[in-house]
Amino acid sequence: MWPTAVLVTAILGAEIGLGAPGLRSWVPYAVLLPLAAAGLWRLGRIRVAVTDTELQVDDARLPLRVVSRTIPLDADTRRELLGPSADPLAFVVQRPWIAGAVQVVLDDPDDITPYWVISTRHPEALARALNEATAAVR
Repeated sequence: MWPTAVLVTAILGAEIGLGAPGLRSWVPYAVLLPLAAAGLWRLGRIRVAVTDTELQVDDARLPLRVVSRTIPLDADTRRELLGPSADPLAFVVQRPWIAGAVQVVLDDPDDITPYWVISTRHPEALARALNEATAAVR
């Protein structure tokens, strides 16, 4: 998305700055390129939080009482889990440009979802926080 956004922003800046002499021809670029970068940065972020009672991943909520175990994943294990070994019923929040992930295995007889896979830059820290919060709930 980044190269496309830069190209579209540059074309838009050129169209807005058409015919403006001197320094004014660069003003659209100075305004539009940082706005596009900030917009893409915002769109690429997903909020992941562990509270006392639940795991929050963007708008999704998972009660900690149904978490069986948490496994930090490296890039190869994540690729295997989301590729050949994938379960179609799993809940996945993946950002391909982030290598690490966490697998949250569920134990909920009322839910057919076997596990969650959440991409994160700090899989060990998220797994540790989930394990601590889950132990406190039990």
